Order: sequence, then C-alpha cells, then structure tokens
Amino acid sequence: MEDSFGHHISYLRISVTDRCNERCAYCMPNEFQEWLPRDGIMTYEEILRVVRIAADLGVTKIRVTGGEPLTRRDVIPFIKRLSKIEGIQDLGISTNGTLLSNRLEGYDTAAQALSKAGVRTINVSLDTLDESTYVAITGRPYLNRVIEGIDHSLDAGFERVKINSVLMRGRSEDEILELVDFSHKRNLLLRFIEMMPVSSNDVLKDSNFLPCGEVIKSLSDTFGRLQSRSDYKTNGPASYYMIPGRDQLIGFIGAMTNFHFCESCNKLRLTCDGKLRPCLGSHLEFDLLSEIRCGASDERIANFIRGVVAKKPKEHDFLSNYQPGRKMIAIGG
Repeated sequence: MEDSFGHHISYLRISVTDRCNERCAYCMPNEFQEWLPRDGIMTYEEILRVVRIAADLGVTKIRVTGGEPLTRRDVIPFIKRLSKIEGIQDLGISTNGTLLSNRLEGYDTAAQALSKAGVRTINVSLDTLDESTYVAITGRPYLNRVIEGIDHSLDAGFERVKINSVLMRGRSEDEILELVDFSHKRNLLLRFIEMMPVSSNDVLKDSNFLPCGEVIKSLSDTFGRLQSRSDYKTNGPASYYMIPGRDQLIGFIGAMTNFHFCESCNKLRLTCDGKLRPCLGSHLEFDLLSEIRCGASDERIANFIRGVVAKKPKEHDFLSNYQPGRKMIAIGG
C-alpha cells in the first residue's frame, strides 16, 4: 500500500488495551480515567482477522502496544497466533517493563514467554534510574521491577532490546549520562524521544520541552562529537548516532524539531476500540470495529484499510497549534 505522498505502508501498531498499571503524566491524564468496557474493545479474533487482511495488503511489521499490553488476559497465546500469520516478518512489543519478570505457567518469566511466542524485538519505557524520580513520573515504585525485567529480556533471546526514554526539561538533563552508561553495559539500544502534545499542550512549554538537539550537544561535549549513522535504520523514525570511542548507538526521535520526521513514515495505528488511525499527530481516525461487527466481508475491510491509507496526511499536525483529543493511553503507545 502506498499513500498519495509516497509513504509505503508496511507497519501496523496494535493497541490491545487502554489499561495500564502505571500513571505516567505524559500518557495518562491526572483526572479520573474512564476505562473502556470489555465489549468496547476488539476481541483477539477481530484483531487477528484485521492483521491477516493487512498482511495480504503488504503489512509485514506488527508492534503490540497498550496501555500496558501485558495486563490483558491471555495476551501470550494471542501473540503466538499473531506471529504465525503468513506475511508477518517482524513482531515487536512495547511495554513499561514492570511485568516482564513475572512467572508464567510453563515459562520462567513473561519475557521468556514473549520470546517463545515469536516476539523479535521489545521496547521498554525507562525515563530514569533514580527511584524517587521514577515514582514521580509513573506514580508507582516499580523501578527495580523494570530493571529486573530488562535483564530477563536480555536472557530471553530477543533480537533486540530497546529502551525508550522521554525527554523532559528539568528532569532528563541529570538522567542522560546514567541512561547511556546503563544501556552501554547491557548492550541495549537507547532512544531519546521528544515530548509530543498528544495528551497535553503543556509539554511544549519552554519549562518542559527538551529538544533532541540539546541532548546531542550535551553528549558530544562529554564523549566527543557524535557520529551520524544515517545508514542505520530500524522500523521507526529514529535518527541514530554513534558515540565515539565506544561501540554504542543512540537513537533520537524528534517529532517536534526534525522537519523531515514524516518523510519515511510507514505506519498505521489500530486502537484497542477498533479505530484505525493513519497518523499519531492527527485527529483522523476511522471506525473499523463497527464495520467488522456489522458483518463486513474481508474485501470490504481491505477496501476500508486502503481508504484510510489514502487519507494519510503528508505530515503530523503537532506544529500547527495541535489541540489534544484522545489521551495517549487511549490511542496506544
């Protein structure tokens, strides 16, 4: 599939739940969160059907997200079935890491279960290595659980374990070097992510927003000039740099400051309540679940997906006085 701007669509991010066991300020609102009712979210069978059809249309990469995907019951058997769909070549999961070290029946840990189910790459959210800061960010004292989960993931046989760290001024500056060293010692791929106004516009205030360029300069001051690795690509929009003198790549996801950010976009997002979104930074979303539950044929669903691709915008709206609509927890990570 290709949209009118030449984006080749091969990547589908699927949220399986809007629920999470943490309360990160940039993802979930401070006010009471009204969870979706059980019958309001897609069943596993509905998701698997969509993926089979999407695979026939050229989707080869799937990432399972949430909320926290490991909070949904029977997610491991679902992921195992997902990995067996013909045409799907790359299956990943994004998680806060707090449940990866849990023991599951038949497996040593949830991390091992995910690897055995066919997950190739795992992205773990980690913004700090300081316990008190972690509690302030997430509302939960789970830092040790996350580190334990990361270590179990390294033992589980994934192709790559990545760390995603969201940048926030007044907090991240003192965390950067520790996260770089932590990732280097464990051979983790660390990516720093600029805040985006998905859940709140407050993230763009000068007192909150920390651009990737400032972090690159800070690391260059410490290690020497970072070396751009434009030849190194993962499935997302990160730009990668090599730290001189050590075999370590660092990624930067700069949706707000990289004006070429959207040029290579290859993804769609499926929310847990069945909305198909062509762009995170746009309010466009289309109700696929209603089509499915009204008895749509596979051909009609395929045409629906093609129609959403045709409406994919050239670039996100974050730089155009974007007003948040649905919170990130409801859209999916």
